[in-house]
Amino acid sequence: MAQSTADAAQAPRPRRIVVIGSGTRFLSGISVYTVRLANALAADGHRVGLLTMRRLIPARLYPGWKRVGADLTVLERDSRVDQYDGVDWFWIPSMFRAAWFLLRRRPQVVIFEWWTGTVVHSYICLALLARAAGARVVVEFHEILAVEEVGIPLAGRYVRIFAPIFFRLASAYGVHSEFDRQLAIDTWHLDEAKRPIEVLPHGPHDHYQTGKATAATEAAPSRLREAPADVTNLLFFGVIRPYKGLEHLVEAFEALSHEEAQHFWLTVVGETWEGYTQPVEMIERSPRRARMTLVNRYVTDAELDGYMRGADVVVLPYVRSSLSGPLHVAMGYGVPIVMTDVGGNAEAAAGYGGIVLVAAEDPAALADGIRRAPLFTGTRHEHPHSWGNTAQAYERLFTRLDKTARN
Repeated sequence: MAQSTADAAQAPRPRRIVVIGSGTRFLSGISVYTVRLANALAADGHRVGLLTMRRLIPARLYPGWKRVGADLTVLERDSRVDQYDGVDWFWIPSMFRAAWFLLRRRPQVVIFEWWTGTVVHSYICLALLARAAGARVVVEFHEILAVEEVGIPLAGRYVRIFAPIFFRLASAYGVHSEFDRQLAIDTWHLDEAKRPIEVLPHGPHDHYQTGKATAATEAAPSRLREAPADVTNLLFFGVIRPYKGLEHLVEAFEALSHEEAQHFWLTVVGETWEGYTQPVEMIERSPRRARMTLVNRYVTDAELDGYMRGADVVVLPYVRSSLSGPLHVAMGYGVPIVMTDVGGNAEAAAGYGGIVLVAAEDPAALADGIRRAPLFTGTRHEHPHSWGNTAQAYERLFTRLDKTARN
């Protein structure tokens, strides 16, 4: 009996929580995180609602507008999570329905996933509503400052004016690394003495391996791979943007000697964004083109699963990074990873046995990392975190919120 009482005392107190973030119409890694967090909190015993942003901007202005709304993911919402999908940038009538969804759930905590300034007007409205209903607001940062976004004159001014208004409505903040904690404090002038900031570990993006079966996938999972079986297949995947550093990977691959290159193959799977065609053009004219596979589009979850199963090593040559979805996909598959040591990436991968860290924007260092990567193949490495760890970190944050409320 005493043990049962102690266990009950340690169990998290169920709360009414609403998670607000990206929907799957504009599918991205933030969409995955938003749904997986809601699922993790529901599994932890909380009553969870999921309110998603459906139309972020006019679709034609989105870099991947041709795939907007396509059914690309096997991601599933936990049956215990209620969802309203969702809020359109123009509000009518979606904001009124979202307000009703929020109010009737009577949340104690509302968690906002922050990654883009395009949602700030909607977030301010919902945060004011949440506070008026007595809820505590938590802002979880995935992108502290979207450099490409704020580089657009009008958009940059809009974000810098209205984002601080939204952040001041929060009672607490979440980040994914100590690096991002300091970056958020410096960028947005956050005062941790007044509003706690918690480092929240990121769980694996492993739903690709366990998604719902279709007629095409009921058989054994397929491996998508053009590389010969006896070479190391290097995989780069994700949207192709300037900060992803793909051009440095192409240079590094070309820097391998002729003899070394016979042992490697480069597979690039990704959609070009922001008109950044330089890496794809480099691949097309590369003297090593015959040892490269290029899939220049956003692939479905089933296809990504195939390319991951066909990969021997994942290469992430970022120039900068706050949060890398591809990193957590790769760790979920347990493959070796060659990655540049920028932002919070090394911290996020701490404890993962298959990491080779190299200097950023240095093709020679990247080539050396590629040479070392085969030493880590043949073993499945374990992701250092679970979604249960994320839920536990939120429990710590909720406890800190309770203490600040009492003081």
